Amino acid sequence: MASIINTREVVEEMVTVRDFIRYAVTHFNQANLVYGHGTDNGWDEAVNLVLTALHLPPDADNNVLDARLTSNEKNFLADKIRRRVEDRVPVPYLVNEAWFAGLNFYVDERVIIPRSPIAELLEDELSPWVEVENVSSILDMCTGSGCIAISAALTFPDALVDAVDLSQDALEVAKINVKRFGLEENVQLIHSDVFNGLVGEKRYDIIISNPPYVGKVEYDALPTEYTHEPQQSLLCGEDGLAVVRRILAEAESFLTPTGILIVEVGYSQELLEAEYPGVPFTWLQFERGGEGVFLLTAEELREFRHLLVQQ
Repeated sequence: MASIINTREVVEEMVTVRDFIRYAVTHFNQANLVYGHGTDNGWDEAVNLVLTALHLPPDADNNVLDARLTSNEKNFLADKIRRRVEDRVPVPYLVNEAWFAGLNFYVDERVIIPRSPIAELLEDELSPWVEVENVSSILDMCTGSGCIAISAALTFPDALVDAVDLSQDALEVAKINVKRFGLEENVQLIHSDVFNGLVGEKRYDIIISNPPYVGKVEYDALPTEYTHEPQQSLLCGEDGLAVVRRILAEAESFLTPTGILIVEVGYSQELLEAEYPGVPFTWLQFERGGEGVFLLTAEELREFRHLLVQQ
């Protein structure tokens, strides 16, 4: 198949940063790309790609936008635009950066791209469910890039955070981000299949998780952009709830008496409620959009343990 992006034409005719943003928007819109990895439209996607690839701030002024680019920079940007259009590679993978809770993380195709509404909860310090000064231990289950664990460590500076993942590749990326934020003393990375690799009698004030929760039918229908992400970070059995069931069955044993469990299940919310009709899930609300995140207290997990462990 012939290339949609004519690199030679781009290098010869495009001159400024602004030229490349306009060029990218045109091709993004023509290609009917699917967004959802940090932006929701062609303009924001183009601005993110071009400015981040050039290591420019997202609020660059007109003087920067009208700056002339070198031939090397033009070739570099043309290739990024081509890969976004022709290969449908999400922008965060093209620039190796993604934003979460106001923080900039390193990402590559070893980890899912951060986009959870849990970011908003952490920005709000999980209020009113906990008080910052009372949190000393946090568990981030299925940590991926480490974005939730690191954001939690910065939100609760007196807490120690254990970040767990089954994927060694994901833990390598998380290690990059832990070092990036200088949190080697605050965040411990643990290789574990859910709770299986945790040892000792440690209990957590908060267990928080954005596990894989996509069922097979839904996964098979995902746009090409999402197939660039690690399959095991999205697909989870036939109905998407295999890991969530394990978390529900075991979390109470790892929480302090006043601890809380927060788990994202996305569009699997209705399925989860149907499977556990007697469990009083609190479904959290988000000002910036997002759904399918529940909260249960340790007390609720104890009270309804007979419903959770029989699944």
